[in-house]
Amino acid sequence: MTKKYRPRTDLVHGGTLRSQYGETSEALFLTSGYVYETMEAAVKRFTNEEPGFIYSRFANPTIRMFEQRMALLEGAEDARATATGMAAVTSAMLCCLRAGDHVLSSRALFGSCRFIVEDLLPRYGITSTLVDGRDLDAWRKAIQPNTKIVFLESPSNPSLEIIDLRAVAEIAHSVGALLMVDNVFATPILQRPLELGADIVVYSATKHIDGQGRCLGGVVLSSKKWIDENLHNFMRQTGPSISPFNAWVMLKSLETLDLRVREHARNGEAVAHFLEAHPKIERVLHPALKSHPQHELAMSQMEMGGNVVCFDVVGGQAGAFRFANALEVIKISNNLGDTKSLITHPATTTHQRLTPEQRVTVGISDGMVRLSVGLEDIQDIIEDLDAALRHA
Repeated sequence: MTKKYRPRTDLVHGGTLRSQYGETSEALFLTSGYVYETMEAAVKRFTNEEPGFIYSRFANPTIRMFEQRMALLEGAEDARATATGMAAVTSAMLCCLRAGDHVLSSRALFGSCRFIVEDLLPRYGITSTLVDGRDLDAWRKAIQPNTKIVFLESPSNPSLEIIDLRAVAEIAHSVGALLMVDNVFATPILQRPLELGADIVVYSATKHIDGQGRCLGGVVLSSKKWIDENLHNFMRQTGPSISPFNAWVMLKSLETLDLRVREHARNGEAVAHFLEAHPKIERVLHPALKSHPQHELAMSQMEMGGNVVCFDVVGGQAGAFRFANALEVIKISNNLGDTKSLITHPATTTHQRLTPEQRVTVGISDGMVRLSVGLEDIQDIIEDLDAALRHA
């Protein structure tokens, strides 16, 4: 395909490599190694004199199709797929950081991402600073001459904080740092960080990209130069690779990603409006709500508000537990982006490592629940919520 097509077409056809059999569906190359016609051919393959695959730890036809399709969707020059979303975050950082470097990050992060920034990197002599991502002055004051990576989530997990990507990109670039955005909640359908100034985008493909709770995976997207000079060899030598089978599942899921994400978002907004008017709910957070503190910024960066709704149930943790335990259609799970509606209690699951004081600073109360709205009939979801709230 040489013509530039629109995203929905790229999601079906982008990056396809066909074998000599002319298969319609992308082929699953479930192989670890590759055969060479001669020893001389192997030498040329290893020295990059001849194109081709060597070992599936660092390249595989099925994985490459997934990477190229993601790059087309994101508007990136290149991509590398990883075994999990956290492998994507960790690899993207460690591949280009050295002892003495500094990482500046928003404080509102997924628990494992915060562990990487706050606990893991300092073990290797890489210092880190966490700031309130909504406060541009905080970013300006905390940036340092040795800052190499500026990292954030927008919307954040779980409190749905929105960060001004253009402004933070400008702050990062003022000292030569790279802006790395975890775009999981928005997905590449609803927000394009590279167009807003980001240099690196990471995903947990386990979420909306798979979308059906089947496979783990992650993706790192950036310029070809950055990937060639930093990430490619790091992954080749350390091996955080996605399996060809998981990449194939992701490929098939991408065909319906646009359709699913937009329907997810429509359901999410309907749920948010319902909850906002419910007497058993103390607070509702969703970017599409006008009551969201950064609604205007969110809608300037995102096409829609997404499918994650966070809300505080009357009665604190006990009320939240009674409510969640009474749900029937909506299932209790710490995953998100699934066709099934899933709910979790961040304070005791995804963010249980944080101290009570730290949870307060990122907006996580004892009564907060995070709901990933699925693709069930919206009336069934709302009726399930309404019935369960009577137990709160």
